[in-house]
Amino acid sequence: MEEFTNSRRGFLKGSLSLAALMSVPSWAQEIEQKEQFKTLTILHTNDWHSRIDPFPINDPKYPGKGGAARRAALIEKIRQENENILLLDAGDVFQGTPYFNYYGGEIEFKLMSQMGYDAGTLGNHDFDNGIDGFLKMKPFANFPFINCNYDVSNTALNGKLEPYKVFKKAGLKIGVTGVGIDLNGLVPQKNFKGLVYLNPIEKANENARILKDELKCDLVICLSHLGLEYNTPKVSDMILAKESMNIDLIIGGHTHTFLDTPRILENKIGKEVMIHQVGWAGLRLGKIDYVFSSQNNNNNKGFSKIKVFKKSIAI
Repeated sequence: MEEFTNSRRGFLKGSLSLAALMSVPSWAQEIEQKEQFKTLTILHTNDWHSRIDPFPINDPKYPGKGGAARRAALIEKIRQENENILLLDAGDVFQGTPYFNYYGGEIEFKLMSQMGYDAGTLGNHDFDNGIDGFLKMKPFANFPFINCNYDVSNTALNGKLEPYKVFKKAGLKIGVTGVGIDLNGLVPQKNFKGLVYLNPIEKANENARILKDELKCDLVICLSHLGLEYNTPKVSDMILAKESMNIDLIIGGHTHTFLDTPRILENKIGKEVMIHQVGWAGLRLGKIDYVFSSQNNNNNKGFSKIKVFKKSIAI
């Protein structure tokens, strides 16, 4: 323990070896209290696909794994261990089991509300019952849906989506924006009639700039349902990260990619941007702990992040 607390340098070095811990280490919490550090825990999911029950015990790939009850218990345990939590989803909550076929998404949104989700974005399968089907279920979700690259001004979704939102946790300002995939070819035209797909890179950068420069957010997150990467020039999270300028973290979905640790890339101006995605069906919960310091901020205003603890937790 002494090597971690003797100096700031020791703290930074020691934190790397503790990235796999379930919660922010106690020594980091002690330093936080003494040196005006703040910690923020981001929990995230994607592509739940209406998997409310665990997989059957005889499933060849995921026997007995997953399930909303286990996720809720894990989230509650983490809330008891960490004070500042932001719980986010990257889309495709709908479609995949008879629960959706029969209830249309009501159970999924009710469960997410009970778990305390702060925000989500839209995936292509969230349009499987059309815009009207989504709006019929939306009252069961007590959290906002964030998307900045779907022009819905000529649809019933007008005024129902937010291009970005700022969350405040322990003096920190966390900006969240969101982007969705091109629905053409993935969803019947009648299900998203009137919706116009806009360039996700341009819109994400536009809204991230507002969050970082104008609203002075300490951290900017993009909820993305673009997919991690492709063997074609199709826009993906990897491309978005490289072309971004003010995004710190991309929480992804769509490609059902199980990442044990996040991808870390340089953005367009040489700064670090992280991408994380946790597969599908509620089999994992993403957990990223950020440590911020007011003393490390050159402008002496707000907080700057100095270290990240990353984890993908099986459920």
